[in-house]
Amino acid sequence: MDSLSDSLRAAERRLQVAQLAADADTLDELLDDRLVFTGPGGTLYTKADDLALQRSGRQRLTEVTEEDLRVVADGTTGVTFFLGTLSGAFEGQEFTARLRYTRTWVLGERGWRLLAAHVSDAPP
Repeated sequence: MDSLSDSLRAAERRLQVAQLAADADTLDELLDDRLVFTGPGGTLYTKADDLALQRSGRQRLTEVTEEDLRVVADGTTGVTFFLGTLSGAFEGQEFTARLRYTRTWVLGERGWRLLAAHVSDAPP
């Protein structure tokens, strides 16, 4: 694997750790200001929405288990394909879900930053 792909894989895993820890400061560094996230119901969310969710405590993850991670990097653009299980609580409701995330990243002076993401349920 080349160093560009390795650095993107590291950014993806840093994102996973920050999500699990509800580390809004690290997420602020990793999320591009133009972020558009398509949630499981098709609703679009922004970086501000995601950071507010993390800071409010309305979502807390207790598990992020990666089953598969594929990475494509080309120049200053990268895409990660995460498959895994997330568990936690959202708005007081506990959940466990097997999910597929497709994330588009851009590489700049501050390293890889997440520009766009989409999540969907993944069958067992």
